[in-house]
Amino acid sequence: MARILVTGGAGYIGSHTVVELQESGYDVVVVDNLSNSDVTVIDGIEAITGKRPNFENVDCNDYIGFDKVFDRYPDIVAVIHFAASKAVGESVEKPLLYYRNNIGSLVNLLELMQKHKVNNLVFSSSCTVYGQPDKDHLPVNETAPRKEALSPYGNTKHINEDIIFDQSHANKSLHATILRYFNPIGAHPSALIGELPNGVPNNLLPFITQTAVGLREQLKVFGNDYNTPDGSCIRDYIYVVDLAKAHVLAVNRMLEGKATDKVEVFNLGTGRGLSVLEIVNTFIKVTGVDLPYKIVGRREGDIEKVWADPTKANKVLGWKADTPTDEILLSAWKWELNLKKKRERK
Repeated sequence: MARILVTGGAGYIGSHTVVELQESGYDVVVVDNLSNSDVTVIDGIEAITGKRPNFENVDCNDYIGFDKVFDRYPDIVAVIHFAASKAVGESVEKPLLYYRNNIGSLVNLLELMQKHKVNNLVFSSSCTVYGQPDKDHLPVNETAPRKEALSPYGNTKHINEDIIFDQSHANKSLHATILRYFNPIGAHPSALIGELPNGVPNNLLPFITQTAVGLREQLKVFGNDYNTPDGSCIRDYIYVVDLAKAHVLAVNRMLEGKATDKVEVFNLGTGRGLSVLEIVNTFIKVTGVDLPYKIVGRREGDIEKVWADPTKANKVLGWKADTPTDEILLSAWKWELNLKKKRERK
């Protein structure tokens, strides 16, 4: 079967995508520098699928090291590019880190793809490129205007998309699919892989589960004075396994020659917005766990409300995110309890 290179494949979304790729029959090479992941994730992937992906501990910003990966695997037919720093708040505090890491790694990748004649790219983008959409563009479809980013992280996604469009124009052989996701949450139903942030989590759900299990004193809810029904931010929360499956469909579409544009763009979401407090209260309800939380001030860079219109992905990719929220939250809790058992065994 065809071989796919997955950068950032030991990370949260990357690892779930590697599972779906392998279960669809693809051979996978994972490139990851483990800056925000753990090599034990590869064990989890193997335990789920019965097959160990090839793993290369390489930083995508290391051009020479990255080049050697392509030399070692000359049969790569497509790349899924996840490798990037991804925390909105951190990007405001450390913008240069984000520009160097997120933009430099993509430029290296595109140069090496051209050098090694690999012509299919799936790029992990984000709904942050839409900024705070106007009322006329909620829910957000792919024709909504991209806006000035509210954070350096969002700006790197914006710039990287432009780079891909420019390179696809210059490199006549390159085909790309840009997947703009909304907010991935949850864990694999096996509880063998899930979200594993280093240090204090930047994303909502791991902070919820770590607080519920006693690792954090309390959850901080950033703002309750937004123009939303309960005052907290609204997001489109998508199950990570559903999201991973979209990447397999995107790869299939390119390899089968079905793409109708050189660069195709898809929004990946459920089409439904849930507030932070709705997620918190649903988690408490489905787990029965007490969850101490505190309302604090707004966080710089946060968007008030955004959710997807996934019609294009539904119709063109044949993809849908329809896992119930209760089930998603329980998967995250099961994963957190599994992590707790591992800590207790050490």
